[in-house]
Amino acid sequence: MSFGIDDLPVRDELRGKSPYGAPQLDVPVRLNTNENPYPLPEPLVERIAERVREAARDLNRYPDRDAVELRTKLAEYLTDTSGHPVGPANVWAANGSNEVIQQLLQTFGGPGRTAIGFEPSYSMHGLIARGTGTGWISGPRNDDFTIDLAAAEKAIAEHRPDVVFVTTPNNPTGTAVPAATVLALYEAAQAAKPSMVVVDEAYIEFSHGGSLLPLIEGRPNLVVSRTMSKAFGAAGLRLGYLAAHPAVVDAVQLVRLPYHLSAVTQATALAALEHTGTLLGYVEQLKSERDRLVDELRAIGYEVTASDANFVQFGRFADAHEVWRKILERGVLVRDNGVPGWLRVTAGTPAENDAFLDAVRELKKEQSA
Repeated sequence: MSFGIDDLPVRDELRGKSPYGAPQLDVPVRLNTNENPYPLPEPLVERIAERVREAARDLNRYPDRDAVELRTKLAEYLTDTSGHPVGPANVWAANGSNEVIQQLLQTFGGPGRTAIGFEPSYSMHGLIARGTGTGWISGPRNDDFTIDLAAAEKAIAEHRPDVVFVTTPNNPTGTAVPAATVLALYEAAQAAKPSMVVVDEAYIEFSHGGSLLPLIEGRPNLVVSRTMSKAFGAAGLRLGYLAAHPAVVDAVQLVRLPYHLSAVTQATALAALEHTGTLLGYVEQLKSERDRLVDELRAIGYEVTASDANFVQFGRFADAHEVWRKILERGVLVRDNGVPGWLRVTAGTPAENDAFLDAVRELKKEQSA
C-alpha cells in the first residue's frame, strides 16, 4: 500500500497545496525565474573569495548574530540610492526576502491573525502566511492589474487584517504602485486597527520611478523589504533585508533563529556591496532590454502589461499553457504563472531576448496563417 503526504498528520491549511517553484528544465534559454542573466564580474568574484577566506578562519565560531557590519553597509546603500537617511538600527537582514517575510508574519501574524495581498501578486506572501498559521485574504485588482484602491480600502475596513502586503513593482505583472496608493492603504490599515503594511520592493532597482523607502519616516508600522537576488545578480546568495522603524527590527529579532545568517553569507554580501556601481550598471542594461521587450512584443501584436521590473507580462492567450509549451519547443523557457491568458518573460541578455522574440514571432505567424 502506498503512503503519501495525505497520510501524514499535516496541518489542514497545508493539505492540497503545492510547493512554490518554477520548472527547472535544461533548455538553451531560461527566462522564467527573474534572475539577473549577467554573471558576477571577475573582480567581485575575487573579492568574495578573499572575504570568504577571511571568514573561513573563524568558522569554528558562530557568526555575528546581529550582522552589524552588513546592516551598516546595507543602510549606506539604501541611503545613497534613495536619498533618505537610513541607519543600521533601521535595517534587518535574513536568508532571502522570503525569510524576511516569514519573520514579519511570525512576529505580526500567526494563528488568529490575518494578512491581505492584492492578487495576482507574489504567491509566496500567501504561502508563507499559511505556513505561519496566518489567515490569508486575497484582495482585488483592476483589469489592468493596478490596485483598485476603493475596493482595497473596503476590504481592509471589512477584514481588519494584521498585515497588508503591497508589492511594487508587482510580480508577476510588473506594475508599479504609486506612493499615494500606498499612503492611502496605510491610513486605511491604521484606521481599521493598528496593522503592519509591508511594501515588497524586490524589483525596485529596475523601476522607472524611485523607491517608496522615504515613506517609512513617521510611519512606524510601515516596512520596506528588499533582496540582493535581482539587482545584485546574487540569487544564489539568498540575502534579503528590510528597512523600518527600529522597533520593527527589535520585534523581528524575537522570532529569528540564533545565528541565522552564516559568516559566509555575510562575507559574500559585504563583498557584493563593495561593487554596487558595477552591478547597478548591469541593471541599467537590463532596464533597456526590458523596455525593448515591451516595444517589440507590442509591435509583434501581443498585449503587454507596462513593466517596472526585470520581466514582462504578455498575452492574451486562449490557452496560455499551450503557448508556453510551444515557446519551450523552440528552446526558450518562460513562466506560466497561472494568471489566465498571460505569460511572463524575464529580461535576459540581448542574445537571449532575441531568441525569445524570434520564437514568439514564429508563433504569431503560425496563428495568422
